Amino acid sequence: MIKHFLSKQFMIFLLTGGTAATVNFGSRILYSQRFDFSIAVILAYITGMITAFVLAKLFVFRKSQQSVHRSALFFMLVNLVAVFQTWGISMGLAHYLLPYLGVTLYVQEIAHATGVAVPVFTSYIGHKHWSFR
Repeated sequence: MIKHFLSKQFMIFLLTGGTAATVNFGSRILYSQRFDFSIAVILAYITGMITAFVLAKLFVFRKSQQSVHRSALFFMLVNLVAVFQTWGISMGLAHYLLPYLGVTLYVQEIAHATGVAVPVFTSYIGHKHWSFR
């Protein structure tokens, strides 16, 4: 299992995922101007997920033998798990843990950035074995 996370493929996944995470994070700030935090997190996740699919298909899992439609279906399923991770962690940190710890500055940003970072490992395994096998 550890060798998966030491591979060149995983490093490229981190770079493309980092780009998608940046899109996710930045778009959440924009969405927050029109929607409440909870909805903005979901909309941003969808925006980042589309970015992640395109980048993963082009740069990470180029040798995939699956059709684009099949890859997209499994990609969405893997990301359905990840969006619940992202949302749950973001909400838990923003509404409970950070206020409990006395954090008052950048609460939504800290919560959302942490929520976006957590699913990296589970998503890589899911995409490697299902989305782009």
